[in-house]
Amino acid sequence: MKLSGTDCLKINLVILGISMVTWLLLLVNPGHIMTMEHCHVSAAGPSAASLKMLLQMNPFSSQLLGWGLMVVAMMLPKLIVPVQSIYLQSLRRYRLICSLLFVTGYLAVWMAAGVIMVGIIIGLNLLMPGSYIPGLGVLTIAMVWQFSPVKQKFLNLSHDHYVLRAFGWAAYCDSLEFGVKHGLWCVGSGWALMLFPMLLPQGHNLAMIVVTYIMIAEHLEHPAAKVWRIRVPLKLLKYTLARTQMKLEGLR
Repeated sequence: MKLSGTDCLKINLVILGISMVTWLLLLVNPGHIMTMEHCHVSAAGPSAASLKMLLQMNPFSSQLLGWGLMVVAMMLPKLIVPVQSIYLQSLRRYRLICSLLFVTGYLAVWMAAGVIMVGIIIGLNLLMPGSYIPGLGVLTIAMVWQFSPVKQKFLNLSHDHYVLRAFGWAAYCDSLEFGVKHGLWCVGSGWALMLFPMLLPQGHNLAMIVVTYIMIAEHLEHPAAKVWRIRVPLKLLKYTLARTQMKLEGLR
């Protein structure tokens, strides 16, 4: 059984549309939710006064909101295939609610991780305000994690698409559970990459774009053996180049 082209198009348009609108919000950066402001007190070194001032200038809630928007913008396109799977398995009257429950469960996991991540971001900015060292340190960790068998295990798990029950509360519970589990696997595979842009004093938008591409590209790769190895996800690049070539040939 295959999902109709119309349903696929609807899912793609809604998910990519929300992602693009959220990207615009991130680029505008209202209230500096994606950047950390500093003052002379925090620059003098970590202390109770500098922490208080840092939190006054960068409320935890605002930073968590910025994290949430970043997750929606960067991670939502990865949910196209799972949502299509839910549509395929669900009765028509359950499709929308089941899809929303799946996305809610997925985002809830990322927001729970965000509480820890924002705490790390604030702590590192208190210790080294305006420095690239924390970002470079996390990037190093991300590169090691990128090649680890543990990350490959999480990537493999994210390819699991569960058989969902079709009726009533069972269908809703299965969809929510699917979203939570999928979120756990995505956080496990991509936590370091997601943290990296938030630690950069400048250039975080470019870093987010690069990280988004990497995470979507590696999600499209087939499951692989859980061993230490250098992973270069090329499937998305090949697909993009092929589509571009077809478009150019069509213009001739």
